[in-house]
Amino acid sequence: MFIRGSIVALITPMDADGAVDEGSLARLIDLHVASGTAAIVAVGTTGESATLDESEHCEVIRRCVELSAGRLPIIAGTGANSTTEAIRLTRCAMGAGADAALLVTPYYNKPTQAGLIAHYLAVAEAVAIPQILYNVPGRTACDMLPETTARLAEHPNIVGLKDATGDLARLPILRELCGPDFGLYSGDDATGCEFMLIGGDGVISVTNNVAPALMSRMCDAALGGQRDAAEALNRQLDGLHHALFLESNPIPVKWAVAELGLSPTGIRLPLTRLSDVHHDALRAAMKRAGVL
Repeated sequence: MFIRGSIVALITPMDADGAVDEGSLARLIDLHVASGTAAIVAVGTTGESATLDESEHCEVIRRCVELSAGRLPIIAGTGANSTTEAIRLTRCAMGAGADAALLVTPYYNKPTQAGLIAHYLAVAEAVAIPQILYNVPGRTACDMLPETTARLAEHPNIVGLKDATGDLARLPILRELCGPDFGLYSGDDATGCEFMLIGGDGVISVTNNVAPALMSRMCDAALGGQRDAAEALNRQLDGLHHALFLESNPIPVKWAVAELGLSPTGIRLPLTRLSDVHHDALRAAMKRAGVL
């Protein structure tokens, strides 16, 4: 498994009461197929994995696999701060037919680098599905160092890394340590274009929820080494890259997708709907990207 390009960190659409809206989920998947999205990450951070219980989590993965019907790969978010829970979720993803799993570093409990290695190897040994590591220290209080990633990349079931540090200086280090066949994906929309231009394989993107066709075109240009074209397209997207983080993700992106009429406005506590003060700024970014 080696995916390149624009990968959407898909929202989990919900109605006003917080129940998963399967009709909207089907429409969103159809939209991404039509827009050239390379793959879908289901039930990651943007998909509100923290507030779905385990049975809901597995059910959303299963439905995404069914609704995609082989039209594009499904990468299931299965990370947890408990190794046993991460193994259960990853087994669930494999059983549902997901193409790969995305596993965030254990959050809050702040494992050492040795603990990260033991955690990820335990999952990789327990479940024979391609696994992508996910490093986002701004949310987890845990930073997986490049040398740790390189050690884990030796396992045949560990095939890539989503790096959301925004630190472009890490990319050449990771590439040298992990080799050309290890997938390296940006998890930071603001630096994703440059990440691909200097050797990354794609972006696992929040912005893709709102402007999937434009994100796909930008990623294709960047991966093709067309710097001028990629940067021009990214300038249209830049407002979204920033406005979608005016409050904690996925608060702004869920508001934006609802504003486009693609899903209801539901979001689960402790997250709340986007504050009124940010509506105009996000609408302006959407207009700049040509989606409103």
